[in-house]
Amino acid sequence: MNASSVNVIHAVWLDPFSPIDPADRAQLDAAGISLETVSTLGDLTLALRRAHVLVIRLGDSAELLQEVQTLIAQLGHTVPVLCRVDRRRMEVAVDAMRLGALHVLSADEWSADAWHGAVKGLNAPELKTKSYVFVDPISQHLLALAQRVAQTDVTALLVGPTGAGKEVLARVLHESSPRAKAPFVALNCAAMPEHLIEDMLFGHEKGAFTGALKEHKGLFEQAHGGTIFLDEIGEMPMNLQAKLLRVLQEKKLNRLGGEATIDLDIRVIAATNKDLKLAIEQREFREDLYFRISTFRLRIQPLKDRPGDIVPLVAQSLARHVKGGVPFTVTPEAQVLLQSYPWPGNVRELENVVQRAVVLSGGRTISPAHLMFDDAQMDEQAMPAIQAALPVAQEPTAAAPVVAAPLTPAMPAAPVAYNPMAYTAAPIAPVEMREEPVNLDSAVKASELQVIMAAIQSTDSRMEAAAKLGISPRTLRYKLAQMRTRGMNEGASA
Repeated sequence: MNASSVNVIHAVWLDPFSPIDPADRAQLDAAGISLETVSTLGDLTLALRRAHVLVIRLGDSAELLQEVQTLIAQLGHTVPVLCRVDRRRMEVAVDAMRLGALHVLSADEWSADAWHGAVKGLNAPELKTKSYVFVDPISQHLLALAQRVAQTDVTALLVGPTGAGKEVLARVLHESSPRAKAPFVALNCAAMPEHLIEDMLFGHEKGAFTGALKEHKGLFEQAHGGTIFLDEIGEMPMNLQAKLLRVLQEKKLNRLGGEATIDLDIRVIAATNKDLKLAIEQREFREDLYFRISTFRLRIQPLKDRPGDIVPLVAQSLARHVKGGVPFTVTPEAQVLLQSYPWPGNVRELENVVQRAVVLSGGRTISPAHLMFDDAQMDEQAMPAIQAALPVAQEPTAAAPVVAAPLTPAMPAAPVAYNPMAYTAAPIAPVEMREEPVNLDSAVKASELQVIMAAIQSTDSRMEAAAKLGISPRTLRYKLAQMRTRGMNEGASA
């Protein structure tokens, strides 16, 4: 297989143990993998925005994978990670997969077929395509306003609750602007210690402090010509707020330990879920910085206030779990239940619920029995509303299999996939899937019990088990109580 027969994958290569041999590099070229080698985490921050996949070599533990995943999240990237592990370290390979590695290969594996299989499906066009849901009238109004703001270089402040999609809107602003082809660099100001934030933002010169073995460009320099997104800016320490204000006013900066002034050409987008005016009163945020970053405010409403986005967001999230070309469908009952839930965790919580539903469904049809919410009382409270909202279903005959209904006409049939280049709508259409009639509820509940008990038996406490399942301890207690009521045997003490 030669490189011309596959889409070329740009891989960033981090191996702290040994450099790659030219002959091995040539074999990866044959698998359609173009390498960019880095030697430090500082170099990695510059290379990640160009990467389709990150390849790292692990030693005696998966600690490096955790560090890299934390860095990727802090920079706002979504780069899959492929790990190379010594054949004698099977426990490290298991840990890597548990931590979310895309694939694990032996450190001495160089065959083109093995590598091509590991990165199968990671072609550049697919990775660069982004779809953003703006279906509800409130969301469509916000999109139209954001597109107008994007055409100027004004600093924008995005305000909204946690998990509502502020970074998504920031990317829309960037991709709708004349800076779209330049870098988009993101930093979560609440996710890093104060001394690291300063170095990440402003960079340093060689010898600026112990361990500064070479110069490092900060995120402001990395975003030159493009956009820098400062998430959770309300958590930025006061002394750094003063430095940030100076950079925004003068469009210049000095690296740590440096005297030379560096000119900047950037567009700044900030976001917060805090009341910054209250923070100003409490002397936690600078008033002059507030007026500098809030030239134009865009408010993102909670998910419960834009119900038209809920089902399309579910369809979009399910599309990421499709394998074998057969998409998922969502029954009308499940759609009503999803739209009845208040979503205190917003889009982030919705994605968690969808992932649990995929695990519990065992097929390609999502019904109410597969929906596990963090609010343990949701099932009982919502059922009367569901029954009232749905027509009476006819009993299927023995000869007629049950058909999972696609998204109903009364609800948005598909999310509007925002194309930053053409501004067109591309539907994500579910497809009907026929199944033989079974007692789905009892089967799902039995499967749910197995999943819950496996989590309990593999952890030291109920709290850890709940965390592993992605639910609250209260929800876990509620689920176990329901199972006891149905006569299901936990096989373990409560």
